[in-house]
Amino acid sequence: MTASQFPAKVKIVDVSPRDGLQNEKQLVSVADKVALIHQLAQAGVPNIEAVSFVSPKWVPQMADGLGVMQAISRRPGIVYSALTPNMKGYASARQAAMDEVVIFGAASEAFSQKNINCSISESLERFREVAQSAAQDGIRLRGSISCCLGCPYEGDVAPAQVLEVVDRMSDLGCIEIDIADTIGVGTADQVKKVFDVLLRRYPASRFSGHFHDTYGQAIANIVAAMESGIAIFHGSVAGLGGCPYAQGASGNVATEDIVYLMQRMGIETGIDLTRLAQAGAEISRVLGRASQSKAGTAWLAKQAAAQ
Repeated sequence: MTASQFPAKVKIVDVSPRDGLQNEKQLVSVADKVALIHQLAQAGVPNIEAVSFVSPKWVPQMADGLGVMQAISRRPGIVYSALTPNMKGYASARQAAMDEVVIFGAASEAFSQKNINCSISESLERFREVAQSAAQDGIRLRGSISCCLGCPYEGDVAPAQVLEVVDRMSDLGCIEIDIADTIGVGTADQVKKVFDVLLRRYPASRFSGHFHDTYGQAIANIVAAMESGIAIFHGSVAGLGGCPYAQGASGNVATEDIVYLMQRMGIETGIDLTRLAQAGAEISRVLGRASQSKAGTAWLAKQAAAQ
Protein backbone atom coordinates (compact mmCIF):
# COMPACT_ATOMS: atom_id res chain seq x y z
CA MET A 1 0.00 0.00 0.00
CA THR A 2 1.34 3.42 -0.87
CA ALA A 3 1.45 6.29 1.64
CA SER A 4 -1.24 8.13 -0.32
CA GLN A 5 -3.66 5.25 0.37
CA PHE A 6 -3.42 5.72 4.12
CA PRO A 7 -5.84 8.26 5.63
CA ALA A 8 -4.58 11.85 5.50
CA LYS A 9 -5.97 12.44 8.98
CA VAL A 10 -6.95 10.23 11.92
CA LYS A 11 -9.01 10.92 15.02
CA ILE A 12 -7.47 9.86 18.32
CA VAL A 13 -9.67 9.07 21.33
CA ASP A 14 -7.72 9.11 24.60
CA VAL A 15 -9.29 6.75 27.14
CA SER A 16 -6.78 7.18 29.98
CA PRO A 17 -9.00 9.11 32.44
CA ARG A 18 -11.56 6.28 32.28
CA ASP A 19 -10.24 3.00 30.86
CA GLY A 20 -6.69 3.82 31.92
CA LEU A 21 -7.38 4.68 35.55
CA GLN A 22 -10.35 2.47 36.38
CA ASN A 23 -8.29 -0.56 37.45
CA GLU A 24 -5.78 1.41 39.53
CA LYS A 25 -5.84 0.22 43.12
CA GLN A 26 -4.77 3.57 44.59
CA LEU A 27 -7.53 6.14 44.37
CA VAL A 28 -6.60 9.06 42.14
CA SER A 29 -7.90 12.42 43.36
CA VAL A 30 -10.43 14.54 41.49
CA ALA A 31 -7.74 17.22 41.15
CA ASP A 32 -5.31 14.79 39.47
CA LYS A 33 -8.01 13.45 37.15
CA VAL A 34 -9.01 16.99 36.20
CA ALA A 35 -5.35 17.90 35.59
CA LEU A 36 -4.96 14.88 33.29
CA ILE A 37 -8.07 15.80 31.28
CA HIS A 38 -6.91 19.41 31.00
CA GLN A 39 -3.44 18.33 29.81
CA LEU A 40 -4.94 16.02 27.18
CA ALA A 41 -7.17 18.86 25.97
CA GLN A 42 -4.23 21.27 25.85
CA ALA A 43 -2.28 18.73 23.79
CA GLY A 44 -5.10 18.81 21.23
CA VAL A 45 -6.79 15.44 21.87
CA PRO A 46 -10.19 15.81 20.14
CA ASN A 47 -12.11 13.14 22.05
CA ILE A 48 -11.48 12.29 25.72
CA GLU A 49 -13.14 9.36 27.47
CA ALA A 50 -13.29 11.22 30.75
CA VAL A 51 -15.44 9.31 33.22
CA SER A 52 -17.63 6.29 33.83
CA PHE A 53 -21.00 6.38 35.57
CA VAL A 54 -21.00 2.87 36.98
CA SER A 55 -21.72 1.53 40.46
CA PRO A 56 -19.01 2.73 42.88
CA LYS A 57 -19.32 -0.68 44.53
CA TRP A 58 -17.86 -2.33 41.42
CA VAL A 59 -15.52 0.44 40.23
CA PRO A 60 -14.57 2.66 43.22
CA GLN A 61 -12.07 4.63 41.11
CA MET A 62 -14.92 6.02 39.00
CA ALA A 63 -17.19 7.06 41.88
CA ASP A 64 -16.30 10.76 41.47
CA GLY A 65 -17.30 11.10 37.80
CA LEU A 66 -19.79 13.89 38.37
CA GLY A 67 -17.31 15.83 40.51
CA VAL A 68 -14.64 15.48 37.83
CA MET A 69 -16.92 16.76 35.06
CA GLN A 70 -18.11 19.67 37.19
CA ALA A 71 -14.50 20.66 37.93
CA ILE A 72 -13.07 20.64 34.41
CA SER A 73 -12.86 23.66 32.14
CA ARG A 74 -14.23 22.43 28.83
CA ARG A 75 -12.48 23.30 25.61
CA PRO A 76 -14.74 24.07 22.64
CA GLY A 77 -14.67 21.38 19.97
CA ILE A 78 -13.59 18.56 22.27
CA VAL A 79 -15.93 15.60 22.74
CA TYR A 80 -16.07 14.45 26.38
CA SER A 81 -17.37 10.88 26.72
CA ALA A 82 -18.71 8.75 29.56
CA LEU A 83 -19.37 5.03 29.89
CA THR A 84 -23.04 4.57 30.87
CA PRO A 85 -24.15 1.00 31.64
CA ASN A 86 -27.76 1.77 32.62
CA MET A 87 -30.35 4.53 33.03
CA LYS A 88 -28.97 5.52 36.43
CA GLY A 89 -25.61 6.09 34.77
CA TYR A 90 -27.30 7.88 31.90
CA ALA A 91 -29.05 10.26 34.31
CA SER A 92 -25.64 11.16 35.76
CA ALA A 93 -24.23 11.61 32.25
CA ARG A 94 -27.04 14.04 31.45
CA GLN A 95 -26.44 15.91 34.69
CA ALA A 96 -22.76 16.14 33.75
CA ALA A 97 -23.69 17.41 30.26
CA MET A 98 -21.63 14.73 28.50
CA ASP A 99 -21.18 15.12 24.75
CA GLU A 100 -21.17 11.37 24.18
CA VAL A 101 -22.30 8.27 26.06
CA VAL A 102 -20.77 4.86 25.49
CA ILE A 103 -22.54 1.51 25.74
CA PHE A 104 -20.69 -1.79 25.56
CA GLY A 105 -21.04 -5.45 24.69
CA ALA A 106 -18.85 -8.42 23.88
CA ALA A 107 -18.30 -10.46 20.72
CA SER A 108 -17.84 -13.54 22.91
CA GLU A 109 -20.77 -15.27 24.67
CA ALA A 110 -18.47 -16.77 27.30
CA PHE A 111 -16.99 -13.35 28.11
CA SER A 112 -20.46 -11.82 28.40
CA GLN A 113 -21.72 -14.59 30.69
CA LYS A 114 -18.67 -14.59 32.95
CA ASN A 115 -18.49 -10.81 33.26
CA ILE A 116 -22.10 -9.67 33.45
CA ASN A 117 -24.03 -12.94 33.86
CA CYS A 118 -26.13 -12.62 30.74
CA SER A 119 -25.99 -13.31 27.02
CA ILE A 120 -24.75 -10.79 24.45
CA SER A 121 -28.33 -10.31 23.26
CA GLU A 122 -29.62 -9.68 26.79
CA SER A 123 -26.78 -7.28 27.57
CA LEU A 124 -27.52 -5.16 24.49
CA GLU A 125 -31.26 -5.17 25.16
CA ARG A 126 -30.49 -3.54 28.54
CA PHE A 127 -29.08 -0.56 26.65
CA ARG A 128 -32.20 0.08 24.58
CA GLU A 129 -33.61 2.66 27.01
CA VAL A 130 -30.22 4.42 27.26
CA ALA A 131 -30.01 4.51 23.44
CA GLN A 132 -33.54 5.87 23.06
CA SER A 133 -32.93 8.54 25.72
CA ALA A 134 -29.66 9.61 24.08
CA ALA A 135 -31.46 9.96 20.73
CA GLN A 136 -34.22 12.05 22.32
CA ASP A 137 -31.72 14.25 24.15
CA GLY A 138 -29.40 14.72 21.16
CA ILE A 139 -26.44 13.06 22.88
CA ARG A 140 -24.01 11.17 20.66
CA LEU A 141 -24.10 7.38 21.19
CA ARG A 142 -21.01 5.22 20.76
CA GLY A 143 -20.80 1.46 21.07
CA SER A 144 -17.82 -0.57 22.20
CA ILE A 145 -17.38 -4.27 21.47
CA SER A 146 -14.87 -6.19 23.57
CA CYS A 147 -13.03 -9.39 22.62
CA CYS A 148 -13.30 -8.86 18.86
CA LEU A 149 -9.99 -10.61 18.16
CA GLY A 150 -9.87 -13.12 20.98
CA CYS A 151 -11.46 -14.13 24.27
CA PRO A 152 -9.77 -15.37 27.47
CA TYR A 153 -12.39 -18.15 27.67
CA GLU A 154 -13.30 -18.99 24.05
CA GLY A 155 -10.00 -18.30 22.28
CA ASP A 156 -10.32 -16.96 18.72
CA VAL A 157 -13.50 -15.03 17.89
CA ALA A 158 -15.02 -15.35 14.40
CA PRO A 159 -15.55 -12.11 12.44
CA ALA A 160 -19.19 -13.17 11.94
CA GLN A 161 -19.70 -12.93 15.72
CA VAL A 162 -18.35 -9.37 15.66
CA LEU A 163 -20.65 -8.45 12.76
CA GLU A 164 -23.66 -9.75 14.70
CA VAL A 165 -22.95 -7.36 17.59
CA VAL A 166 -22.20 -4.49 15.19
CA ASP A 167 -25.64 -5.03 13.63
CA ARG A 168 -27.30 -4.87 17.06
CA MET A 169 -25.40 -1.74 18.07
CA SER A 170 -26.15 -0.10 14.76
CA ASP A 171 -29.85 -0.83 15.29
CA LEU A 172 -29.62 0.86 18.70
CA GLY A 173 -28.33 4.01 16.99
CA CYS A 174 -24.58 3.91 17.66
CA ILE A 175 -22.86 6.48 15.45
CA GLU A 176 -19.41 5.00 16.05
CA ILE A 177 -18.49 1.45 17.07
CA ASP A 178 -15.21 0.47 18.71
CA ILE A 179 -13.67 -2.81 17.58
CA ALA A 180 -11.67 -3.74 20.67
CA ASP A 181 -8.95 -6.31 21.19
CA THR A 182 -9.54 -6.40 24.94
CA ILE A 183 -6.82 -8.92 25.80
CA GLY A 184 -4.36 -7.78 23.14
CA VAL A 185 -3.93 -11.15 21.43
CA GLY A 186 -4.86 -10.06 17.91
CA THR A 187 -2.49 -9.81 14.97
CA ALA A 188 -2.55 -7.77 11.75
CA ASP A 189 -4.03 -10.57 9.62
CA GLN A 190 -6.92 -10.98 12.09
CA VAL A 191 -7.58 -7.23 12.05
CA LYS A 192 -7.88 -7.29 8.27
CA LYS A 193 -10.20 -10.31 8.33
CA VAL A 194 -12.55 -8.65 10.82
CA PHE A 195 -12.69 -5.36 8.92
CA ASP A 196 -13.07 -7.16 5.58
CA VAL A 197 -16.32 -8.63 6.92
CA LEU A 198 -17.58 -5.43 8.60
CA LEU A 199 -16.82 -3.15 5.64
CA ARG A 200 -18.94 -5.22 3.27
CA ARG A 201 -21.96 -3.89 5.16
CA TYR A 202 -20.84 -0.59 6.75
CA PRO A 203 -18.59 2.36 5.82
CA ALA A 204 -15.15 2.50 7.45
CA SER A 205 -16.09 5.83 9.06
CA ARG A 206 -18.38 3.97 11.47
CA PHE A 207 -15.52 2.11 13.17
CA SER A 208 -12.59 2.75 15.47
CA GLY A 209 -9.73 0.45 16.48
CA HIS A 210 -9.18 -0.09 20.22
CA PHE A 211 -6.09 -2.28 20.44
CA HIS A 212 -4.37 -3.43 23.61
CA ASP A 213 -0.63 -4.00 23.51
CA THR A 214 -0.41 -7.09 25.72
CA TYR A 215 1.67 -9.00 23.14
CA GLY A 216 3.22 -5.92 21.53
CA GLN A 217 0.96 -6.05 18.45
CA ALA A 218 -1.07 -2.84 18.84
CA ILE A 219 0.93 -0.60 16.48
CA ALA A 220 1.02 -3.32 13.78
CA ASN A 221 -2.73 -3.75 14.23
CA ILE A 222 -3.30 0.01 13.86
CA VAL A 223 -1.38 0.04 10.57
CA ALA A 224 -3.40 -2.97 9.36
CA ALA A 225 -6.64 -1.20 10.32
CA MET A 226 -5.53 1.94 8.43
CA GLU A 227 -4.85 -0.23 5.38
CA SER A 228 -8.50 -1.28 5.65
CA GLY A 229 -9.58 2.37 5.73
CA ILE A 230 -10.08 2.87 9.49
CA ALA A 231 -9.18 6.37 10.67
CA ILE A 232 -10.20 6.44 14.36
CA PHE A 233 -8.01 4.93 17.07
CA HIS A 234 -8.05 4.72 20.85
CA GLY A 235 -5.02 5.10 23.08
CA SER A 236 -4.28 5.66 26.73
CA VAL A 237 -1.60 8.19 27.62
CA ALA A 238 1.48 6.55 29.21
CA GLY A 239 -0.05 3.16 28.34
CA LEU A 240 -2.31 3.37 31.42
CA GLY A 241 -4.66 0.46 31.97
CA GLY A 242 -3.44 -3.04 32.63
CA CYS A 243 -4.94 -6.13 31.07
CA PRO A 244 -6.87 -7.99 33.79
CA TYR A 245 -6.76 -11.28 31.85
CA ALA A 246 -3.00 -11.43 31.31
CA GLN A 247 -1.28 -10.96 34.63
CA GLY A 248 1.56 -8.47 34.61
CA ALA A 249 0.95 -7.57 30.98
CA SER A 250 0.44 -4.11 29.60
CA GLY A 251 -3.00 -3.11 28.43
CA ASN A 252 -3.95 -0.11 26.32
CA VAL A 253 -1.56 1.05 23.64
CA ALA A 254 0.04 4.37 24.62
CA THR A 255 -1.49 7.39 22.87
CA GLU A 256 2.01 8.87 22.49
CA ASP A 257 3.07 5.79 20.48
CA ILE A 258 0.11 6.21 18.12
CA VAL A 259 0.74 9.94 17.66
CA TYR A 260 4.46 9.35 16.99
CA LEU A 261 3.54 6.75 14.35
CA MET A 262 1.14 9.15 12.64
CA GLN A 263 3.58 12.05 12.84
CA ARG A 264 6.33 10.01 11.18
CA MET A 265 3.91 8.80 8.50
CA GLY A 266 2.75 12.34 7.72
CA ILE A 267 -0.79 11.64 8.95
CA GLU A 268 -2.47 14.52 10.72
CA THR A 269 -3.79 14.12 14.29
CA GLY A 270 -3.87 17.72 15.52
CA ILE A 271 -2.06 16.57 18.67
CA ASP A 272 1.11 18.10 20.10
CA LEU A 273 3.35 15.13 20.94
CA THR A 274 5.48 17.05 23.46
CA ARG A 275 2.46 18.15 25.50
CA LEU A 276 0.96 14.68 25.24
CA ALA A 277 4.17 13.04 26.48
CA GLN A 278 4.33 15.54 29.35
CA ALA A 279 0.76 14.58 30.32
CA GLY A 280 1.83 10.92 30.34
CA ALA A 281 4.90 11.66 32.43
CA GLU A 282 2.86 13.69 34.94
CA ILE A 283 0.12 11.10 35.53
CA SER A 284 2.82 8.41 35.78
CA ARG A 285 4.50 10.51 38.50
CA VAL A 286 1.16 10.73 40.34
CA LEU A 287 0.86 6.93 40.17
CA GLY A 288 4.46 6.47 41.30
CA ARG A 289 5.80 4.60 38.29
CA ALA A 290 7.44 5.13 34.91
CA SER A 291 5.41 5.81 31.77
CA GLN A 292 4.83 2.71 29.66
CA SER A 293 5.03 4.74 26.45
CA LYS A 294 8.23 4.04 24.53
CA ALA A 295 7.65 6.98 22.19
CA GLY A 296 6.70 9.38 25.00
CA THR A 297 9.76 8.50 27.07
CA ALA A 298 12.15 8.74 24.11
CA TRP A 299 10.55 11.97 22.85
CA LEU A 300 10.92 13.75 26.20
CA ALA A 301 14.51 12.52 26.54
CA LYS A 302 15.27 13.90 23.08
CA GLN A 303 13.65 17.24 23.98
CA ALA A 304 15.65 17.45 27.23
CA ALA A 305 18.93 16.69 25.43
CA ALA A 306 18.25 19.43 22.89
CA GLN A 307 17.84 22.11 25.56
